[in-house]
Amino acid sequence: MTDRTDSHLHVAEASDAETRTGIDSALEDLHGGEKTWASLSLRKRRELIERVRDLTVRHAAEWVAAAVAIKGLDDSSPLVGEEWISGPYAFAGGTATIAQTLRALDEGNSPLEGAEFGSAPGGRTTVEVLPRGVFDKLLLNGFSAQVWLEPGVDADTAKQTAGLAQLTPSDTQGIGVVLGAGNIMSIAPLDTLYELVANNRVVALKLNPITDPMLPVLTKILAPLIAVGAVRILTGGAELGTYLVGHHLVDHVHMTGSAVTHDAIVFGPGETGAARKAVGDPLLTKPMTSELGGVSPTIVLPGEWSSADIKYQAEHVATQRLHNGGYNCVASQVVVVSSGWKQRDEFVAAVRRALAAAPERRAYYPGSNGRVESAVDSYPSAHRLAGGRILIEDLDPGEETTLLNTEYFAPVLGIVELPYEGDQFARQAVATVNEQFIGTLGVNVIAHPKTIAEMGSRFENMLADLRYGSIAVNAWTGLAFLSPAATWGAFPGHTIEDIQSGIGIVHNALLIDGAERTVVRGPFRPSPRSLLNQEWTISPKPPWFVTNRTAATTGRLLTAFAGSPSWAKLPAIFASALRG
Repeated sequence: MTDRTDSHLHVAEASDAETRTGIDSALEDLHGGEKTWASLSLRKRRELIERVRDLTVRHAAEWVAAAVAIKGLDDSSPLVGEEWISGPYAFAGGTATIAQTLRALDEGNSPLEGAEFGSAPGGRTTVEVLPRGVFDKLLLNGFSAQVWLEPGVDADTAKQTAGLAQLTPSDTQGIGVVLGAGNIMSIAPLDTLYELVANNRVVALKLNPITDPMLPVLTKILAPLIAVGAVRILTGGAELGTYLVGHHLVDHVHMTGSAVTHDAIVFGPGETGAARKAVGDPLLTKPMTSELGGVSPTIVLPGEWSSADIKYQAEHVATQRLHNGGYNCVASQVVVVSSGWKQRDEFVAAVRRALAAAPERRAYYPGSNGRVESAVDSYPSAHRLAGGRILIEDLDPGEETTLLNTEYFAPVLGIVELPYEGDQFARQAVATVNEQFIGTLGVNVIAHPKTIAEMGSRFENMLADLRYGSIAVNAWTGLAFLSPAATWGAFPGHTIEDIQSGIGIVHNALLIDGAERTVVRGPFRPSPRSLLNQEWTISPKPPWFVTNRTAATTGRLLTAFAGSPSWAKLPAIFASALRG
């Protein structure tokens, strides 16, 4: 097999003929590379991915510098921490966990050997995927994540089927195209890794044009996989994407983006595409998976909170909306509160202050300002806050459609009120977000520990009733994205005609079969207030909070740790995190 580690297709200035020739060449390389990949043992695959992990850490600063330039961040801003944590840290963690999974399979063990199993309502089995070992327990103390399996999948079945396509590694599945996202820089390489390992397909990764400046560093990081013909990286616009996904050598397509883009790819653009969709007549007939975002809600259960609790959770909501400037597929767009909650006014005022006080940044994502103005046009009484942020208050979901059915992908946040309290509010909030919100990618639930304790099993039933692929309790669903062994994707059951937040999952570094959702949980309060209130966690304000003052340093240290964990690296991480 020819080594083409430095041979990639850059087509921004190429003619149509050159573009097609370049794509043809890349896919021919992958066609040959599939044979090489099929011949590699699990040990050799693990070694390649461990090299990718090491290269990720070696070139992490270059990765972050490219991302910072794309997003127009100040190099000295704590917001640079977002690029460390959602970039090389996330990818290094993913590669490390995949390598551990391949090691287990190579030794004849299930990746779930020794995993802690539990149960959830509806006859579901759960798998603890965070913490996984003592370092997780220290670095993310008080945080946890469980993958809930589909009803009827028991622990023995999960152990036997974990490994997915790597259970039969020589049985490869052709060429997969990954259409990368333009917002979070680890999405494209993580999706490439999942396509390659979970599905045993060699990969043509097409970068989103926004992220073209990432090409040099991704080329260096993915070099071991490029060298064996398992990956090729392409850049270019929509015309390239259309030719690429329709190519006769391509067997599968995975994309991250919007439902509008998905439908344009599958059915074609404009009125013609809409007509095809209406009659179920797709242009693209090959299998396709996707992660498409939606309108993510945050449900706030009423309770008796201290003023410090209100301030902290208001910052939490601001983070859920404003992380990465609001350009996240799982950014919270609507907060659901009880109009009868005695602290409703105090909480909403705190959210308004937190949104206004968060660090300002450039609106780098195309079309952001237009989407903000569209929201203001729809809601003339909306508050215009500092940094171009919009807060829309006092909304009745019974009369509301636009905010619940439009993913603004911009710093727009709405407050929806329901006239219920207690258990009735919880039930109505679940029904509202399930039935009236578009998308099923992620939902957040914020609740005082006393409220959760009082609800008991009814709280777990509430979680089971939420039809979302990721659920965060006193955390942000972004933690499910960051946790390599967690699953990431829409709730199962969507179709190409009603795509919502997509079809299929990614990440899932333990290669679990039959996963339904991931539930992450975190502490209601940061340390030391958590300890003073008998919530036994030592975690301070998380580094992904937009108000964290040392996020950049903490993120850099965490990335180095993810590549090569050691006790000696912990003191510096703790010192930085505590100053955040």
